[in-house]
Amino acid sequence: MDTLIEDLLAVLPAGKLLTDLDGLDGYAHDDAEWAPWEMPVCFVRARSAEDVQAVVRVCLRHGVPVVARGAGTGLSGGANAMAGSVVVLLEQLNRVLEINELERYAVVQPGVINDDLRAAVAEHGLWYPPDPASSPWSTIGGNVATNAGGVCCVKYGVTRDYVLEVQLVTGAGELVRLGRRTAKGVAGYDLAGLIVGSEGTLGIVTEVTLRLRPERPAEQTVAGHFDSLTAAGEAVREVASAGLTPSALELVDRTCLQAVDDWKNMGLAAEAAVVLLGRVDTPGPAGDREAAELLDAFERGGATWAARSSDAAEGDALFAARRLAYPALERLGPVLTEDVCVPKAAVPSMLSRIERIGRERDVVIANIAHAGDGNLHPLLIVPAGDDAARERAQLAFSDIIDAALAAGGTVTGEHGVGLLKRDGLVAELSDPVLAMHRAVKAALDPQGIFNPGKVVETA
Repeated sequence: MDTLIEDLLAVLPAGKLLTDLDGLDGYAHDDAEWAPWEMPVCFVRARSAEDVQAVVRVCLRHGVPVVARGAGTGLSGGANAMAGSVVVLLEQLNRVLEINELERYAVVQPGVINDDLRAAVAEHGLWYPPDPASSPWSTIGGNVATNAGGVCCVKYGVTRDYVLEVQLVTGAGELVRLGRRTAKGVAGYDLAGLIVGSEGTLGIVTEVTLRLRPERPAEQTVAGHFDSLTAAGEAVREVASAGLTPSALELVDRTCLQAVDDWKNMGLAAEAAVVLLGRVDTPGPAGDREAAELLDAFERGGATWAARSSDAAEGDALFAARRLAYPALERLGPVLTEDVCVPKAAVPSMLSRIERIGRERDVVIANIAHAGDGNLHPLLIVPAGDDAARERAQLAFSDIIDAALAAGGTVTGEHGVGLLKRDGLVAELSDPVLAMHRAVKAALDPQGIFNPGKVVETA
């Protein structure tokens, strides 16, 4: 390892190689508290694509694993370090390089914070839709790595729908561009699309060109109270049956709202067991009709109370509480986070099954969800230091995955496979398809240095 450090020092600008690891534990893992991690040999604070390329070339010569890390907000262990690895920190690659109003795209470095990009393009009358709940903290590079979704993706799609082009350091140590900036393009395989969601296992992204949309109209908010998760799920199905595509349709249960209220004193804790939050952004009279139809769907689904909000600030506060749910619950104890996704028709039965799993395994399960697209986030909460409860939670975690697959769903809608969902991926994919994954990994990362052990095991 001394030779590795010497070679890295020779190719990096002064001060970019961190070998004194005291106090740097937080950079060795993401927010998946239950995923394993170890301290790496060193960290590198990259400031350019050339820095990343230089690190990869040195690691290729030494056969050393490379793990790329952004803000560390991931929830699957996808950015966790292993012993003997080099972690490349991308947080200082944080510039918005170009905003093209005519072609409606932005060129950004991977360390740009999602909300910072949204604010920058808004100054040009443009909008970047993907908005994970972590958007105030998560980076575009991490969003690309996991194909992040978010609140408004029920109508506007996920990260992959907005990635036009990526600059990538490859498994051969080359710096290449994949994709194109034109509105259309079918030349060759969609390699840029392949990189999105690959969790740093096929290369390291050093620049992204993102499609933008015109700034959208103000949203109207519809809220509904329900006495059970199943009833809220029925309302989600009613929304879909009515042919509505809201700009957001989020589920938050009482446990989550109470945790946020206890933390932030927002005065939002509901008497209902579950709250559904819907939004529409269609302008004019059509938007009014859509909001009325959304309200009707809530009531047909069994809402004990439902209303359109006449106060934009009130609606914003409700959605702010939704975004704060996960960090608020972390204050109660270690949280094991799911992100299964099921067909909309299966949302009621899946929510009911999650409740039953919690009772059967004697585990506290709080629930938030991007309910409009069936992306459910059961949050399993365990008292700190309670090993028996931790074991029960892990069994419940597996039960939920099994139930999602039985319902025709998938083991991860937006958090990624990382370390926590590898067994689930094996259960979801057939052997021939797993072999295809391994073949892609071997072709693009022939020495196996990029984030080994994540997503699909190659050995």
